[in-house]
Amino acid sequence: MRAPRGLLTLALLLAPTIAFATEGAGHGESHGPSGMTLVWQGVNLLILIGVIVYFGRGPVRDYFAARRREIGENLDRAAALLGEAEAKVRDWERRMTQLDAEVGEIRRSTRERAEAESQRILADAEASAARIRSDATTAVDQELRRARASLRAEATQLAVDLAADLLRENVGEPDRKRLVDEFIAQVESAPAASARS
Repeated sequence: MRAPRGLLTLALLLAPTIAFATEGAGHGESHGPSGMTLVWQGVNLLILIGVIVYFGRGPVRDYFAARRREIGENLDRAAALLGEAEAKVRDWERRMTQLDAEVGEIRRSTRERAEAESQRILADAEASAARIRSDATTAVDQELRRARASLRAEATQLAVDLAADLLRENVGEPDRKRLVDEFIAQVESAPAASARS
């Protein structure tokens, strides 16, 4: 089966050459293409197209089938990549939504911590102010007591000095002697009174 097909192919390929050679031998010189030449050229063209179609049909069909498969595979890969990209986009959108929620939670907790810290600082400041006020009040009270004690001592000293001056001026020697005697009598009677009781 292969040998006749090969012979047919060879005959088809050689037919245009044979036709061209016979035309040139039969007519001699010619000024333009004759009608027979045009017919043979048309036949040659048809034979050439037939040979190309006959032998090229399988490889062309195989090429287009392979190309179709390749395009289909590329489309499948593109669809898979598109699916993966869409899944990644959905994942990123979900993460962005979660990130927004996390940022909101961080802001809320930061605000709460700042408020708690502010309250603690205010409480510490109020406690420190109360301690300072209490310490200041205690210090002022102590200073007042010291000042009062100092004034009393000074007033007592002044009263004693004044009384001594008055006594020196108004009390004479007999009055002094009588006061000393009364004082001694009182001192002597004090132990006897305590011994009785």
